[in-house]
Parts: sequence; C-alpha cells; structure tokens
Amino acid sequence: MPFREVRDARRLQALIGAMLLIEADLDLQSVLQTIVETAAEIVDARYGALGVLDSSGSGLAEFVTTGLTDEEQEAIGPLPVGRGILGLLIRRPEALRLPDLSLHPDRVGFPPNHPPMASFLGAPIVVRGQAFGNIYLTEKRTAPEFSNEDAVVLRALAVAAGQAVDKARWHERMQELTLAEERERMARNLHDTVIQRLFAVGLRLQSATSLPGSPAAERIAEAVIDLDETISQIRTTIFAISRPRSPGGDSLRSQVLDVVDEATGRLGLDVQVDFEGPIDSAVGSSASEHLLMALREALSNVIRHAKATTAEVAVSVTDGTLTLRVVDDGIGLVPGAPGGRGLDNLHERATLLGGDFHIEPGPDAGTVFLWRASRLA
Repeated sequence: MPFREVRDARRLQALIGAMLLIEADLDLQSVLQTIVETAAEIVDARYGALGVLDSSGSGLAEFVTTGLTDEEQEAIGPLPVGRGILGLLIRRPEALRLPDLSLHPDRVGFPPNHPPMASFLGAPIVVRGQAFGNIYLTEKRTAPEFSNEDAVVLRALAVAAGQAVDKARWHERMQELTLAEERERMARNLHDTVIQRLFAVGLRLQSATSLPGSPAAERIAEAVIDLDETISQIRTTIFAISRPRSPGGDSLRSQVLDVVDEATGRLGLDVQVDFEGPIDSAVGSSASEHLLMALREALSNVIRHAKATTAEVAVSVTDGTLTLRVVDDGIGLVPGAPGGRGLDNLHERATLLGGDFHIEPGPDAGTVFLWRASRLA
C-alpha cells in the first residue's frame, strides 16, 4: 500500500485506523456500509457510495450510500445501475479523479431531485483478483476538488476494503456450514433419542395388549398405531432438516418435498408428508417424473377446488408398487363435476406404468387422491 505518499502524519494515522475498523467487522452488509462511510470521512467528501457489481460484471446489483437522507434517496428514485461515470469505473477499474464530473464526456446527468455534484473521486474494490465493485465519492468539502493524496488514500482504503469483503464472505460461508452441521446434529438427536424412546414405548404397549383380560386392549392398540404414525412423521422431519436446502435435489424424496414446499406457499395450509419404503433406490427416473407430475396435479386440485385447511401426502414403495396418496379435509367430491384434462392425464400416466388412479371421498370429509404404478424403472 502506498503509505509513503501520504505526507500528513495525522491523515496516515487516520487511514490506518480506518483500515483496522473496516477489517474488524464480519457482517458483509455492515462492512460495505462502514467502507463507504469511512472513505467519505477520511477524504472529506460530502457524498459517498459503494456499488457492488452484478453477476455479469457489467452493471450494479447493489448500491450503498452515505450523505443522503432517507427522504432525499426516496425523492431521487431508483438506485443507479452503472451508467455514465459509474459505468466508466466498471469498464476501466482504476482510480479516477475529476474536478467536475459534469464536464466529462461519459456523463449522463442526474435524475430529478438529485443534489448537485461536481468534484469526483473513485476507486475499484478487488477481491481475490476479481472486480467486486467501486467506491464513488463526490463534493470535496474543504476544496474545489479532490487532491492526488486523496486518491492515494482512497486506493489504500480500497485494498483494505477488498480484504475485509473477502473476510466477511468467508465468515458467512463458515456460518452456513455451521448451520448445516447443527441441522445434522438435530436430526441425529431426533433419530437417536426421540424415535428410540417412542419405539420402546410402543413395544411396551404392544406387550400390554397380550395380557389376558386386559380391559384397555383396544385403546392400547390405537395408541400403538398413533405412535407408528408419529415415528413416521419424525423420520420425515429428520430427512427434511438434514437434506441440502438447494432446489432440484437428486433424490426423489428431495424432489417430493420441493414440490410440496412450492405448493404450500400457494395453499396457505398445513401439509404433512410421509415416506415409506425404498423411495430413492427403487424408483427410476421415468416413474419419478410421472409421480411428481401426479403430485403437482393433486396439490393443484386441492388449491383450486378443495377449500381445505390441511392435507396429507404419503409416498410409499411396498411389494413393487409405488403409491401416492393425497388426502385433504376440504369440501369433498362435487357430484357431476367434470374431471378435467389433468385427471385424464393422470389415468394415462398410471396406465403406462401398469398402475391405476382414482379419487374417492375421504374417511370423514374431503377427498382421497390415490395414484399407483407397478413399473418403477
């Protein structure tokens, strides 16, 4: 860093202090705000901004400012995207100092309600050899324009900013990794502790039903069934919290949960998902595609017609048969209502896979959607 070009001892001390301040923060958004505020303060600029490049590197995805009030920013309107002088630094990432930016041939002018700006100083921020963004400063308070020493100070600060951004990014990645590890730990604890205890309770209840003359045998049997369903639901929860949270996961379980997650946002109701059998290992790509289409159609019908508050989705593979069962607590089947092309498609998909499809009234209310396939390749 060109410290030797900074001749003012107090300014050099302020620069070093500013660099330490920037590097002390670990939150990326806070780092960006600190960078632009520190840069404006150390070169005595009235206004400052930090533009973060978009994925293409040709425009701005984010624009952090200082010197403008919230009311002034609102009056100006949308944030800039990287045209004019701002775009000049994007195309040529090197320090730029102008006595009056309005006289530069690349200027595009200001939007209405924008404060007047003349003197300009800018410098790029580079992270690991790649352009990250630019610092823009305008309106030197104590002089008509920024000095050469101001440019030296800003370049040094930009180097420190690049290091701070890199450090903050690394910290965010570590936080994500830690969160993923914590989710896996929670899943292990659920499996190793809760499920095992429930299983043990179930065994004790089952043994109680075999006692001669037990007056509560029927109730105990019902409790065992409830425990089995609870264990199944917990296992589904374990899978949901321990799987990678990225769209388009490879496993069929992941894809089923993604479809349910997508639909749940539109349904506005609670959807319970259960799995049984070797879902991922036994079902091939073709059957998986048909199953997911059937699931989407079933949830779509719940959205459009059922007026339900809850729904249950069960996917199972037993005795070589893939079964999708969707149950809702809605208004049930409407006599004489047309089936629609979507339901016809589901009949065809099931038939292609040697299976069947039908809809029937729910046990208490609502509708049961049942789709089966026997060719799982």
